[in-house]
Amino acid sequence: MKVIDKIKEGEANGRVVYSFEFFPPKTEEGVENLFERMDRMVAHNPSFCDITWGAGGSTSELTLDIANKMQNMICVDTMMHLTCTNMPVEKLNSALDTVKANGIQNILALRGDPPHGQDTFVQVEGGFSCALDLVKHIKEKYGDYFGITVAGYPEAHPEVILEESGATEEAYRKDLEYLKKKIDAGGELIVSQLFYDVDIFLKFLDDCRQIGISCPVVPGIMPIVSYNGFKRMTGFCKTKIPAELTAALEPIKDNEEAVRAFGVHYATEMCKKILAHGVTALHMYTMNMETSALRILQNLGLIDITRVNRSLPWRPPTNQKRNGEEVRPIFWANRPKSYITRTTEWNEYPQGRWGDSRSPAYGTLNDYQFLRRRTRNKKLAKEWATPLTSVADVHEKFVKYCKGEINTIPWSEVDGLQPETKTINEDLVDVNNQGFLTINSQPAVNGEKSDSPSVGWGGPGGYVYQKAYVEFFCSAEKLQALVEGIKGTPLTFIAVNAKGETKSNIGPGDVNAVTWGVFPAKEVIQPTVVDPVSFMVWKDEAFQAWTDEWASLYPENDSSRKILSEIASSYYLVSVVDNDYINSSLFKVLRA
Repeated sequence: MKVIDKIKEGEANGRVVYSFEFFPPKTEEGVENLFERMDRMVAHNPSFCDITWGAGGSTSELTLDIANKMQNMICVDTMMHLTCTNMPVEKLNSALDTVKANGIQNILALRGDPPHGQDTFVQVEGGFSCALDLVKHIKEKYGDYFGITVAGYPEAHPEVILEESGATEEAYRKDLEYLKKKIDAGGELIVSQLFYDVDIFLKFLDDCRQIGISCPVVPGIMPIVSYNGFKRMTGFCKTKIPAELTAALEPIKDNEEAVRAFGVHYATEMCKKILAHGVTALHMYTMNMETSALRILQNLGLIDITRVNRSLPWRPPTNQKRNGEEVRPIFWANRPKSYITRTTEWNEYPQGRWGDSRSPAYGTLNDYQFLRRRTRNKKLAKEWATPLTSVADVHEKFVKYCKGEINTIPWSEVDGLQPETKTINEDLVDVNNQGFLTINSQPAVNGEKSDSPSVGWGGPGGYVYQKAYVEFFCSAEKLQALVEGIKGTPLTFIAVNAKGETKSNIGPGDVNAVTWGVFPAKEVIQPTVVDPVSFMVWKDEAFQAWTDEWASLYPENDSSRKILSEIASSYYLVSVVDNDYINSSLFKVLRA
């Protein structure tokens, strides 16, 4: 979705929207950490996130890769910076074609800073000399596909700012006129350079309106997180520092914690003043850090850090090719990025009821770098690569996970149990102690309010329902006993081993909605289902986790690997649904 549409929607509804900016880290581990941090921040529903383009195009390939994953894996509307520096037209077109193919619709068009080691911008042969040329090119070649954002400078561009006195009135006015040219050429939105004097931004906003710039002007807010970083950024941008800010910072400049706390306070007060003047959007320059930005938004009452509001039980996609998707099989509940990867090539995505539109062509897992991050492997190795002497040791691992004593599990991309699982923790511990190795579950829910902090989704005003569900591995003997226990109950199950041998009490085309919600003036929404066809696709991935995610943590020929391989080759993967969501007997049957 175009960012301008989301901001205008917020304006129309009297709602303040906010966004986050990130930059490409220099190391692989830094990139992995950024994705984890980004994932947590996006859970608070920013209107968009953007990713910068390194000076001189130094991070171009990494920026393109991060932007793709932001849009399609993190599932947030993404704006990618694009600069003219060291970018001939062919390279610009290649970058634009790439992000278009990845479903990204938003570009921040910039001239760009000089490459490292150079003091002034030099137009590359076959390239553009300014952001205005880039805006014109994007509009001419791509029409209305991209939403184009441009940069605005409340104190004028740093190149025309004099060290002490700032920009002359003439230079400032010329900069404003140039900004209007960028908007007239196709720019739809302005994001401002950082500032620390709110009156300067408000004057800039008023001056924009006076010369006929009517589009939204979003203030760029950079929280002060360290004294040296603050001095470096304000020096580079030639930003005016109010005397009261200097007076407050100088006495605490050597106390990092005090500086961060003051930075949150100061930015909060800046934002309050800006919002009081009718601005309805804030852009947070995060410097790849989450705490200060989130605390500011918390102070403003825009988010509740302790809660995450979900429009669906899973994060909705933002790629325009699949943003009508409304239903998924529950099997990938803890591996949503894996599901997205495996369905990327689907031409149609399920909408409404699962059977209305379903592609059987799941792709293979191929994005291992993103799905199997090194930092996650380290956590898994620490918690799961301990010596195993028997199957009992394996069961003990699952019990510890259900108790919250370890935070990772090979069958999940996320750390820790989901909030709703806390209501059935004791049940899960019991059944794991009795020979069922659980990897996915949800409690029965009968008409809980949709803003419930544990099971709610879809926003306030509705009610949500769930059938009790559990998915686990177990031996053939345990499965046979379970099959007997299920007879005469409202429980339905599907079981399959690594060889593909199946047992079930439902048909191959029987799709079972296991989560649904009822909301004012809407049809019933059913976002998760148990689908036998998808289960047979998922089982390969689930069995693969025994070897590729867990056993691979041990050396070759290690006895622990042998135990895990024997389980993977002999156990069944089982999915069980209790269709009586009012009086669930699921765990009673499992304990029998």
